[in-house]
Amino acid sequence: MLSHRFTASHPMDPVRLELTERLSRDLGIFDAAHLAVAGPDIADDDALATVHDRDYISAVRACSTSGEPASAHGLGTEDVPVFADMHTSAARIAGGTLHLAEELLSGRTLHGVNFAGGMHHASRAHASGFCIYNDAALAIQHLLDNGTRRVVYIDVDAHHGDGTQSIFYTDPRVMTISLHQSGVSLYPGTGFPNESGTGEALGTSVNIALPAGTGDAGFLRAFHAVVPALVRAFDPEVLVTQHGCDSHADDPLTDLNMSVDGQRQLALDISQLAEEVTEDRWIATGGGGYSIYQVVPRAWAHLTAVAAGAPVPLSTPTPISWREYVQSTFGVSAPQRMHDDVQLWWRTWELGYDPEDSVDRAIIQTRREIFPLHGLDPWFD
Repeated sequence: MLSHRFTASHPMDPVRLELTERLSRDLGIFDAAHLAVAGPDIADDDALATVHDRDYISAVRACSTSGEPASAHGLGTEDVPVFADMHTSAARIAGGTLHLAEELLSGRTLHGVNFAGGMHHASRAHASGFCIYNDAALAIQHLLDNGTRRVVYIDVDAHHGDGTQSIFYTDPRVMTISLHQSGVSLYPGTGFPNESGTGEALGTSVNIALPAGTGDAGFLRAFHAVVPALVRAFDPEVLVTQHGCDSHADDPLTDLNMSVDGQRQLALDISQLAEEVTEDRWIATGGGGYSIYQVVPRAWAHLTAVAAGAPVPLSTPTPISWREYVQSTFGVSAPQRMHDDVQLWWRTWELGYDPEDSVDRAIIQTRREIFPLHGLDPWFD
């Protein structure tokens, strides 16, 4: 996984994966008898072609060999520079999430995590936003092709999950729900409530475009005001989720103000929703996250622990062995605890809403657009 490196200075530094794996291991998360750690296969072209055009796959391969850009496919840009291992390493990430779908379908597992995944900006024929192959879409399509009736995809990355939305925009079997910083102020400039699907899939693309500066209270309020009611109404058999942690206040590329505590809470809430609605079938991926020492390892170690059924208490110290490794290897002082020491709270929608509050306005825009299409009241459900 560490070979997926665009350039030495690119924001998506794979060291974040190494530090997440090391922190998870040092915390004992991987020690659970029921938990398996698997090295993924590289997704082959036939698998990738279930969600990507073959011409696009060929272009990625060609760029990997020649080093030349393919601007028509978004390859060779500042966001997606061409590098020698590009096709193989991106297909390995995709293969990881595909493997989780295969394991779930076989009945060998209920939960799976690929924190290297979550490449949600990749569309059928175009790379963008650091993303080449859309691993979550690949897993969703594999589930559908093998008998799964309906899937809900939940994306809590700071950026809109535009690629995944576009791939399933006309498919009524998939509901994509994205909570993100509004496209008015953040890449990719999409993800507004009126992007709601088309044809028979009308109402299956759901977007909550939150204002810059939204923190734990607003993000969790928006999640609980929109997501559980729609998931219950849609009645999926599997949840596939993207947990980009670039919504954190320390992230250098976004303008949201969440804490690791709030991000952990989202993982817990999604886990509970899977237990309630999908008989506990849940695949989780990583995504964005560019505070690679302070935030990403803790956020995704928490995610992995939640999926493993043994959440790490917030007050847990980070292992001395991990801190010493970060200091000696990178010259960085790592966080001493698994939390940000915040007061975690939010108001439930049932208590009423404030039309002068920008988060509440974002919530009501989404509820007005989507809820009636599922027989739900935008004001009370």
